[in-house]
Amino acid sequence: MGLFNFLKKSSGTNGPYKDPAVNFMYNLLFCDDIELFKQNCTVPYSYPYDILFSGTSTIVDFQKVIDGTNVESRLKLLAYNQQLSKGHKPGKKELLAVIIEVGLDEGLDVLASFRDGTARYINQTGKMIIWETTDETSTRLTQELFQNSEEIVNRIGVWDKPRRPYPTRGRARITFLVSDGLYFGEGRTDVMFNDPLASAAFTSGTELMQYMIDRGENSPSRR
Repeated sequence: MGLFNFLKKSSGTNGPYKDPAVNFMYNLLFCDDIELFKQNCTVPYSYPYDILFSGTSTIVDFQKVIDGTNVESRLKLLAYNQQLSKGHKPGKKELLAVIIEVGLDEGLDVLASFRDGTARYINQTGKMIIWETTDETSTRLTQELFQNSEEIVNRIGVWDKPRRPYPTRGRARITFLVSDGLYFGEGRTDVMFNDPLASAAFTSGTELMQYMIDRGENSPSRR
């Protein structure tokens, strides 16, 4: 059975795209449903999945994942969320992902940029670019996006409700996945791109997205 055939039978397939497999990938971006990550792993679980998926892992166990030097940002977010679910407030406020969503005529454009330099782009048509190999330009663009985003996070509050449905046509949203929870700003696309606080982050994100498109046009990881 192929990967995407499997995904079509999985949970987490509701979302903005016609293809359930693309919706699955969309929902993975937010790192707020550990069951979705379990569906892509096989038993026995290797590190750090053995800690993340275990029902007996402690706050200290999850902290080891967070402090790991070679642990990807998405998995650190899962560990932070596990701590939060146990009532533990992180010792530091760490921004680990920025997700920009823009509702267009044909669907939703999404860029997810992670602290470790990896990224995901889903076009409004459902085509994807999975960015795993960083280079000098992508690293610079990622750093600029995170610097601009941190200024926003420091001036707004954490969202204490379930993640909102995806934005519709004519609306844009920027979401920040932080160690202490989810932060976001949303509004009409023209307003968000011209907002004094948010415009720099949207511009940085657009530049990173365009670079990924230019570099990923012929990449085997693009589908």
